Amino acid sequence: MALKIYKKDQQARGSFNNGEILEYKPIGFPQDGGPLKPYSNLFYWAHAWTPAEKSTIGLHPHQGFEICSFVLKGRINHFDTKQNRWIPLKKGDVQVIRSGNGISHAEEIDKESEIFQIWFDPNLSVSLKQDATYDDYKEKDFNVEDFDGVKKKSILGPKSPMKINTEHILINEYSFKNGTHSLKIKPGSVHSLFIIEGEIEYDHNFYKNGTFIKISDLENFHFETLNKTKIFEIISPIVPSYKTYVNMR
Repeated sequence: MALKIYKKDQQARGSFNNGEILEYKPIGFPQDGGPLKPYSNLFYWAHAWTPAEKSTIGLHPHQGFEICSFVLKGRINHFDTKQNRWIPLKKGDVQVIRSGNGISHAEEIDKESEIFQIWFDPNLSVSLKQDATYDDYKEKDFNVEDFDGVKKKSILGPKSPMKINTEHILINEYSFKNGTHSLKIKPGSVHSLFIIEGEIEYDHNFYKNGTFIKISDLENFHFETLNKTKIFEIISPIVPSYKTYVNMR
């Protein structure tokens, strides 16, 4: 099927510290359940937030994967064994951990803050032999274009300073005014969309914030926005040129 939609209540869930941090997971770990498993070179996608006070996920290790955190609201603080210091990140900022042959990190999510944490598979047979690296990107670093009732922020792509090793990844954030809109679907790619704010109408059905949409093998995705709507998009290859972690297992 070329287009599949997963509402918030259809996604896997998670939590830390007795509910101090809550998560919906469009793409969860195998043990999380949920209908959507890793695909393309996307391994994991969590939408995490703090419903009340700030909370910390303690120091824990990573290897191989590229772990990206996108601050949607509020602020987070990050510590890792490469930087060996706490680093603050605010709304609109992005953090990239290329975990390589090993790194440990901790995260503190401030009160009433939200993030995406997304894991990319950069070809583990290569990345596991490389040293870990880390970069921060500030909101002001990203190019924003306005056209026909749409504001497009290029987070990863030709107009962005952000760099990851995972092949053929593009990341955009769109702000749509009320009206009819269309996103062009790139041939040979899968478009993964998350409605951050607002609501859309598609095929006579309504989808609110928190909805995840997976699209491939279409020319365009046509939809109507009913309120001011913000959509996060990742474009990735349907079939990467290398064996992903899932393919190797």
